Amino acid sequence: MSKRVELVFDFVSPNAYLVWWPLREIAARHGAELAVIPVFLAGMHRLTGNAPPMIRDAEVKGKNAYAQLEMDRFIAKHGLTKYRLHPQFPFNSITLQRMLAAACDDGRGVDFVEALLAPIWEEGLDVFDPQAIGAAVSAAGLDAADLFARAQSDEVKQALAANTDAVVERGAFGIPTMWVGGEMFFGKERLGQVEEELAKG
Repeated sequence: MSKRVELVFDFVSPNAYLVWWPLREIAARHGAELAVIPVFLAGMHRLTGNAPPMIRDAEVKGKNAYAQLEMDRFIAKHGLTKYRLHPQFPFNSITLQRMLAAACDDGRGVDFVEALLAPIWEEGLDVFDPQAIGAAVSAAGLDAADLFARAQSDEVKQALAANTDAVVERGAFGIPTMWVGGEMFFGKERLGQVEEELAKG
């Protein structure tokens, strides 16, 4: 499969959930591989000086209200009506991201993401409950105990930090950032542009 979409991903981002299934459909239509790049979003924000929009734009009259309107439109357009803002949001995602990095090393990053997306963003899974996380991961056929263990290793910790540094060096400052070849696209509203780039072959 020669076509490839790279997606910068952190479970803590609502937009990572919202973009996932529409992007998967676009990739499938064009016979493209979806490659997950696990990062630590809080680390990206520190490196770039960025901040979550709800904080960054809090003093801008009307801006967050409009952002919510656009999110509602996106949810309706793509049928993502099971989405619920997580009760622990914004949560510390570092363990989840390290587990994802380990899963990516096994070539199962997409499987790991899909094991937890719905439990976290539709069902409000307690992201600090190892048993709940382990049950969801195991149900997808992944070795939860192994991923938990590897998430504590220096190798995986360093890999996640290196990913975070690398995407910032490439120009990323938030999620969802996507690359098709050398072209970068930011925001779920850019899915049409991603598809146009894939259509070029």
